[in-house]
Amino acid sequence: MTPAAGSLRGGAAATAVEPPQVSESPAGARRQIALLAACQALLQVNSVALVAVNGLAGLALAPAPPWATLPVTVYFVGAALATLPASLAMGRFGRRAGFVFGAASGAVGAAIGAVAMLAGSFAGLCAGSFALGIYNAFAQYLRFAAVDVAEACGHDARERAMSWVLAGGIAGGFVGPELASLTREALPVTYAGSFAALAAVALIALVLASRLRIPAPAATGAATRRPLARIVVQPEFLVAVGVAAVGFGTMNLLMNATPLAMDRCGFGVAQSTGVIQWHVVAMFAPGFFTGALVRRHGTHAVMLAGCAAMLAAVAVSQHGESAGHFRAALVALGLGWNLMFTGATLLLTTTYTADEKAHAQGVNDLVVFLVMITSSGAAGALVATIGWAELNLTTVPFVVLAAGAIVRSWARPAPAAGTAAPAAPPRQHRTP
Repeated sequence: MTPAAGSLRGGAAATAVEPPQVSESPAGARRQIALLAACQALLQVNSVALVAVNGLAGLALAPAPPWATLPVTVYFVGAALATLPASLAMGRFGRRAGFVFGAASGAVGAAIGAVAMLAGSFAGLCAGSFALGIYNAFAQYLRFAAVDVAEACGHDARERAMSWVLAGGIAGGFVGPELASLTREALPVTYAGSFAALAAVALIALVLASRLRIPAPAATGAATRRPLARIVVQPEFLVAVGVAAVGFGTMNLLMNATPLAMDRCGFGVAQSTGVIQWHVVAMFAPGFFTGALVRRHGTHAVMLAGCAAMLAAVAVSQHGESAGHFRAALVALGLGWNLMFTGATLLLTTTYTADEKAHAQGVNDLVVFLVMITSSGAAGALVATIGWAELNLTTVPFVVLAAGAIVRSWARPAPAAGTAAPAAPPRQHRTP
């Protein structure tokens, strides 16, 4: 565990170690955080709008109905395959270059999707979805870039910086579905206009990303880097990755199953879209205060609160299948995801040095995306075979297991700052 770990484990009462050298003014850091939050907002507009149209577009072009969700699966496959290379590339070329490349991939992928709809090409739709997945993979590191900016000004801002960047995603809940709906018939073929709009959104993200100036710790050489195997077996690393994977997997499973379950209950598309909108808002709106909660109570308490919210969502699902029940369950689910994911990400940042972060972050996000592929693929089949209430119950053992791992990690004494292994070298920051 690196010296930063103490301040995250103990909350407000913990004593922070000496901050790294400052190479970014507070005003400059705030500008960079605002740009990162804007990029996060555009990512989520893109992602939520894509969720709204990709399955239906696939149904329109698929050779048979069972193939309709293949573009959705290909999207997550593209993200999973790109996530580790994305982290390594940003470690070599810098965050800004990575975010620009990712946004360019999104623009190209959405443009391919628009052309595929106009040409009636199912293979083209899958290819476009794959490129959009690459965009998602690169953009997932926006939260880590927020930590880089904060650490250039001192560790005490890192929790707030990450949570505010994640809060930028609230735009996806309001803008994404409306964008997909308003542009659905903008071109002669249904949904072609939606993909064209997503290309425009990605281009705007590219322009904003080109304005980023992310301070990054200077590499000190491969000699200070531990083997990846030593990094991933650390107890805190395993807890951070496990909690993030359970939080994302549970959220993704139930979110993707909700429209199908509501359809089986007789609700229309407008009602299920409204439920998903409130879910996305609940995922990202807590970012305005999650950082303060981490500073006050520590990452472990926040992650446990997230587990409790996840279990509350399951409990609500057992009491009825009205629109109100679906909405309340999905709001609790979104809140639980935010608390688990923010806490897990911050805990992860305490388990590696500057030389190790590209590999460590890449492994974390690779595991998360693999879980998302599995949960997305299982959602439809589970709703059809066991039903909504029983589907919710299948997530309980995983959430309880995550909670147990958090409690065990919390009870483990944090090593003294002087005994952390390996000790992180003094951080010299550069601007990629």
